[in-house]
Amino acid sequence: MGPTILAIESSCDETSAAVIKNGKVLNNIIATQSVHENYGGVVPELASRAHQQNIVPVVAEALKNTGIDKRELDAVAFTQGPGLLGALLVGTSFAKSMALGLDIPLIGVNHMQAHILAHFIDDPKPGFPFLCLTVSGGHTQIVLVKDHLDMEVVGETMDDAVGEAFDKSAKLLGLPYPGGPLIDKYAREGDPHRFSFPDSEVEGLNFSFSGIKTAFLYFLRDEKKKDENFIEKNLNDICASLQYSLIRMLLLRLEKASTRYGIDQIALAGGVSANYGLREALTRMAKTRNWNFYIPDFEYCTDNAAMIAITAHFKYLKKEFSSLRVSSEARMKF
Repeated sequence: MGPTILAIESSCDETSAAVIKNGKVLNNIIATQSVHENYGGVVPELASRAHQQNIVPVVAEALKNTGIDKRELDAVAFTQGPGLLGALLVGTSFAKSMALGLDIPLIGVNHMQAHILAHFIDDPKPGFPFLCLTVSGGHTQIVLVKDHLDMEVVGETMDDAVGEAFDKSAKLLGLPYPGGPLIDKYAREGDPHRFSFPDSEVEGLNFSFSGIKTAFLYFLRDEKKKDENFIEKNLNDICASLQYSLIRMLLLRLEKASTRYGIDQIALAGGVSANYGLREALTRMAKTRNWNFYIPDFEYCTDNAAMIAITAHFKYLKKEFSSLRVSSEARMKF
């Protein structure tokens, strides 16, 4: 019999809680914060306040939904980073207080590791070793996954993440936040070869997206000088061409990594893995390259507590617990 664990995710603008029992995720409750739409991006202070408002009802719903009493829990897990400091603090404080009150272990989980282990929530599951392209608003990585808790980053962005490139480009197009999904939507109706944008020359398996963002900015500036309605007239083709260029940058490195390590088990994870264009392009490449290709269900691609729960399950089995103590240094600061 495996442990029963409550997991909490609060790294950015989603307050989420999930319960896992015997390695099976029983639910995945998510409260989305809409307040940020008015500001064109996530406002850290507003995110923290929303987490404070949401965390009690979300956790209560997660437990009620499964019929599990809090006294039946074997551990409480939480996202310890990376993420927004204030947002993480809400989840960390709640999880630690609950673990202390119930006298059960506390399990801190790395957010990016959890995105990768979302592949182990449902079947089919990748075999080891596999390569995972992990793409989100804050990270872009190629990770060599040797075991559930044994991973090595073999390629990463040197500046901006691909998710940020999508959202910042969308803002330049005048699209509302979050703009990345809208670029994906309009791209389906456009010509991906109408316009071209440059790749960045970076060593090895690393990425750089700052160059294409700058090129896109100047491209729009120059075209709007010729026709002030350029964006409105060509929105679908602009989105399709930009998305094609960003996806091409991702796939070139991933293909290179597959060849270098001789691995044909390939996975996709992170918030940007919900992008239809990326999923389709990778599916086509997998067929061409004879890869065994894996993508989590859509609800496990964006930030969620289910991925925190499955990671905590594996950490519990290895007794990798976090400290409940407050250090003497921390006490002095108070």
